[in-house]
Amino acid sequence: MKRICLSAKTLRSKAFSLGATLALVALGTWAFPAFAWKTNLETQPDTAPEILVARQQRAGRWIEIDLSSQQLTAWNGKKRVRSFTISTGKQRTPTPTGNFAVQSKHSSTRMRGRGYDVPNVPYVMYYSGGYALHGAYWHNRFGTPVSHGCVNLRTGSARWLYNWASVGTPIVIRR
Repeated sequence: MKRICLSAKTLRSKAFSLGATLALVALGTWAFPAFAWKTNLETQPDTAPEILVARQQRAGRWIEIDLSSQQLTAWNGKKRVRSFTISTGKQRTPTPTGNFAVQSKHSSTRMRGRGYDVPNVPYVMYYSGGYALHGAYWHNRFGTPVSHGCVNLRTGSARWLYNWASVGTPIVIRR
């Protein structure tokens, strides 16, 4: 299991972001499919009904990650906005599939875990526990799974996505 050391500031930020998102849903000011709130760390088939419905009915901004093609696509409803080549988790540290949402955003943070300690990781958007979309300045192997489970982007691509997405932006990750 992946272990991440988080600072008190990061934990407060995550708690605030999740609380604010839940408040928006409770007030009815944000239409979000109920299934998307489920944090799913289990593998789902590509044709899972939730993913197909999400693709067909989603309004507003959302992010799709295709692990088999190592591609991330930013969508606005049914319109493709931009696509990026990414690097996701290695076979022994896979990126989880399922439906998620951006839980918190950090312009820069330190990431630590078993076998790595990387300072100043840019444009970080956590979506499930220690899993995040973020810039990766320490490698140039995009298109190949090389991470410990996170979704790595080139720094410029990560900056664009970080500025485009907000807390609560849905993320669909599939094989």
